[in-house]
Amino acid sequence: MFLGLLQMLSKVVAALPKRGAEAIARHWGWLLAHVIRLRRRYVLATLARSFPEKSAAECRAIYNEVCRQQALNAMELLRYAGGRQAELAAQFEAVGLENLARAQTAELGALVLMGHFGNYALLALQVPRLFNLPLAIVAKPLRNATLNDQWWELMRKAGITGIPARNAYRASVRALKEKKLVGFMLDQNRPATQGVFVDFFGKPAATTPGLALMSAQTGAAVLPAFVHRLPDGRHRVVVHEPIAPPPDRRPETIREYTARYTRILEDEIRREPAQWLWWHKRWKSRPPAEQPPVAP
Repeated sequence: MFLGLLQMLSKVVAALPKRGAEAIARHWGWLLAHVIRLRRRYVLATLARSFPEKSAAECRAIYNEVCRQQALNAMELLRYAGGRQAELAAQFEAVGLENLARAQTAELGALVLMGHFGNYALLALQVPRLFNLPLAIVAKPLRNATLNDQWWELMRKAGITGIPARNAYRASVRALKEKKLVGFMLDQNRPATQGVFVDFFGKPAATTPGLALMSAQTGAAVLPAFVHRLPDGRHRVVVHEPIAPPPDRRPETIREYTARYTRILEDEIRREPAQWLWWHKRWKSRPPAEQPPVAP
């Protein structure tokens, strides 16, 4: 039943004119911010800690805009699934594409540093066309099985290879050797035993070392790429200069490069904070030093 409703909703919103769909999405965003108030207390506290220079009113404005942005993202994905692929593709532009050639070698593709910024899901679906290169993306499965199946099917139709995050190493190396881009979402919380703690907005955040390790082990460069929603509703993809692989695989080197990648992501978020997914509990895992003592 849920699948049928989802497909029907996709067709309905795809039939709407662009402005009408955007107006509905803004209404969804208002409901999220002012009625549902999705994780409002958590987000406001996180924003206040991350941006101590901002007032409470400014943090509330960012929260409201986060809700609007995510509602617009959801609407665009529904319209894409409903058949508006050409319309949405026309709304994308890219700058820094010359960095793609600099990142690749004769034997390997490149590792793409991505985050939950802008309409990141729609960006993934546009990469093969925009970059004229095949993409494989490492991603955790969505909790809802129906949504997960539909998302992976959209990726397959867009020419994207989905790599489940669990045991992704071999599949990622194979994709690199096939000259594919391999996308890593670096801004998800990891269990304390599986991540390295690096600074993110002034607080240690458990972060996967997988991107730095794979770069060091394969010799593939890391290419940061982010999508920004522009005021007129279009999307601009910014491809940054590639980062050479770490010189070795020592734990301190891997942590240093993971911190470097994370700082690039933080700088992007600081420029446009409302475009990042602040709902995610990025700092949930804590370093051992912050764990409460075990009672004897």
